[in-house]
Amino acid sequence: MNWRLSAREIALRAEEAKKLSSPCGLCPRCCGVHRLSGEQGYCDCGPMPRIAAVTAHFGEEPPLTVDGGAGTVFFSRCNMSCVFCQNHQISQGSLGRDVTEGTLAQEMLRLQSLGCANIEAVSASHQLPWFLEALASARESGLDLPIVYNTNGYEAPQTLEILEGIVDVYLPDLKYASDECASCYSDTPDYVRVARQAVSMMHSQVGNLVVDLSGRAVRGLIIRLLVLPNGIAGIQDSLLWIKDHFPATVTLSIMSQYAPLHHASKHPELNTTITEHEYEAILEEAWDLGFENIYIQDMTSSRCGIPDFSSDRPFSWDDT
Repeated sequence: MNWRLSAREIALRAEEAKKLSSPCGLCPRCCGVHRLSGEQGYCDCGPMPRIAAVTAHFGEEPPLTVDGGAGTVFFSRCNMSCVFCQNHQISQGSLGRDVTEGTLAQEMLRLQSLGCANIEAVSASHQLPWFLEALASARESGLDLPIVYNTNGYEAPQTLEILEGIVDVYLPDLKYASDECASCYSDTPDYVRVARQAVSMMHSQVGNLVVDLSGRAVRGLIIRLLVLPNGIAGIQDSLLWIKDHFPATVTLSIMSQYAPLHHASKHPELNTTITEHEYEAILEEAWDLGFENIYIQDMTSSRCGIPDFSSDRPFSWDDT
């Protein structure tokens, strides 16, 4: 995988990210706080990596979970505030612990020793300097797995430039096609422009999904589209935008796992699961538009796939 940067080069990128963190411009909010001095902005994170769970996870798309599952590192807090977030215990709650970069590096190496297919960083952009420092250390000590960057799509161009040559597989959401909905439900009034620009940059870096002979993802892009009730996600519009800007062979993951969690009950239009008809209509639209590579979910996902991060095994259905 000759596109990868060396451990030394990753360490240099970590220094670039540190400079970007004080005043903070790691995410599109550009809070401007001095993270290295302990100031906390929108994400409420300080100058150390804060993680909620490190686990082999078998609930991701098939090429990410080959053999030993995805080696998932869940970072605490988030740069969005989705009222329906299934990970709200860690994204908007207090669960998680501060660790050193060395400890995080050892956790990555432990996931490799368990036979995980990759290292999957979930919601890492607001903690990018410390993730990259840990990754550089782990690479120096023999980490040789693909790096998966699992993100809500609300990413700054300057952050993605730092990640070029480090991330092997991008796994972004396209949550909304309407800034009005993004503002109402996730406190991101500029989401559509920002996320679409970010996904375009990701594809320019890694291209379409590539898997090895075992079916493991080694490079490329998977765009996630979570179906929300009552058409709130605007997925038809997102599909049309994707069709206009990407090849028909781009990989999509159309997800049925929505459940009315966290503060969804305060919004009657979100306080329900999606119907089979809603989900099948989106799939039919995607096939009709000519997309060739689509991962789909069973409709039972909303009932059995909700993690509990207060447990030592947040994904209790995973065979860990």
